[in-house]
Amino acid sequence: MREVRIHNTLGGHLVPLRPLSPPRVSMFVCGITPYKPSHIGHARAAIVYDVVAKFLRRVGYHVFYLQNVTDIDDKILRTATEEGRDWHTVSEENFESYLRAMQLLHVDSVNFYARCTDYIAEIIEQVRTLIEKGHAYASGGDVYYDVDTFPAFGALSGQRLEMLEAGVRVEVNPNKRSPEDFALWKGEKLGPRWSSPWGEGRPGWHIEDTAIAVNILGPRYDIHGGGMELKFPHHEAEIAQAEAATGKSPLASIWMHHNMLNMRGEKMSKSLGNVVSLDATLRRVSPEVLRYFLLSAHYRSPLDYAGEESLEEARRSLQTLQVVYARLRAQAGESLGGTFPREVQLTAGSRVYVRDLSEWIELVPRIYPADPEHQRGDRVEEDMMTALANDFSVREATASLFSFASEVHALLESRGPSLREEELASLVRPFVLATEVLGYFPREGTSGSNAPLAAAVELVIEARARAKEHKDFAEADRIRKALSEAGIEIEDTGRGTRWRIRS
Repeated sequence: MREVRIHNTLGGHLVPLRPLSPPRVSMFVCGITPYKPSHIGHARAAIVYDVVAKFLRRVGYHVFYLQNVTDIDDKILRTATEEGRDWHTVSEENFESYLRAMQLLHVDSVNFYARCTDYIAEIIEQVRTLIEKGHAYASGGDVYYDVDTFPAFGALSGQRLEMLEAGVRVEVNPNKRSPEDFALWKGEKLGPRWSSPWGEGRPGWHIEDTAIAVNILGPRYDIHGGGMELKFPHHEAEIAQAEAATGKSPLASIWMHHNMLNMRGEKMSKSLGNVVSLDATLRRVSPEVLRYFLLSAHYRSPLDYAGEESLEEARRSLQTLQVVYARLRAQAGESLGGTFPREVQLTAGSRVYVRDLSEWIELVPRIYPADPEHQRGDRVEEDMMTALANDFSVREATASLFSFASEVHALLESRGPSLREEELASLVRPFVLATEVLGYFPREGTSGSNAPLAAAVELVIEARARAKEHKDFAEADRIRKALSEAGIEIEDTGRGTRWRIRS
């Protein structure tokens, strides 16, 4: 499996990804607090980690990607009061709007969004454990983490305790033993509250992330992502809570932090009021243009939004690639015209019927083995993969694609009609990578595409083959029956197992 190197904030250097349970990769990313409609800064975070998950899956890892949703928070309560609405309605409406935007942006790699309010019992249990282990204390109906009991606090960010700003999502309360201690449980008499051993209340901000992640991913997992502004105190608090509660360390093998989207040099933030609405932006430009812009700087570098000119520049640049890809698709359509539907053999050994050009293009990586020694497109795809494997260097990968697009344009001018099928497949490969991982091109015909289905059916067929190898013919028959009930017919031949969707 290809080595992927990632910048680990804890230590400050590139490290190879070494999953705890290969080929599985567990990834947790801090999600949104939906107290207001989302802005394009939220989209940058979402797209950065969408690329991470999709690339890791592309190279063979089985990624479980978890995000939390802070659906109860002081800011949500303030917005609800200001707008005269129920807090839950405010949270859900803004989160549903965010999900619709993610769908438009092809951010579809998250396996599970976990709402804080669905994990109150787990949060209470983790707080109880921290008290029992001497890392937290109850005071006046609240519960606080005793930072002095965790000497490693500050190792991730390099900041010392005295630099912690009181009031930054940390309740200032005379019941605290030390100003640096932070709330795990807040005693509340008004607003939403839940019963606990310390009285009615609701969770503190930091504890929800660790309670959710530890309960779903376990006491240790592979990657934790989030914004650089969360390193201190939020991520320091997560480490302190989880490692003290479970006795296992490190909480995350790799800590990834993306940098901010700025508005003419100043951080874009709802609290500063300088945000650019995500919904409004998606009404002005295509999702692909917004993705291209938000990926135009390395994820660890700040990206400046200078108004409409930023999006227009991105549109013009992306259009250069889109025009070449459209022409390449048209040439492939002419060269392969009249040959659909057609049966093809996938590299995994199974066979599938491809109904149209869009399906053929999406399945190219599974039909034709890569040949970077002899095929120009395959070499460019390899260059792009190498760049992405080096701390997700999207700019370098994109530069390779631009250079290649110029060559493709010249080749289509000189040899277009005479290009053979294998040559066309090689030319398409870098554009397929840019579609599936970077999201630069719309996935035409996605709703009717065989590509995602083919990957799933291949896995099932492999499971059936293993059952037959172990002479578990009852299990093999059960799999065949399950596929048939799902509308998929399979046929064992001397060249492997072929399948088709029953018409």
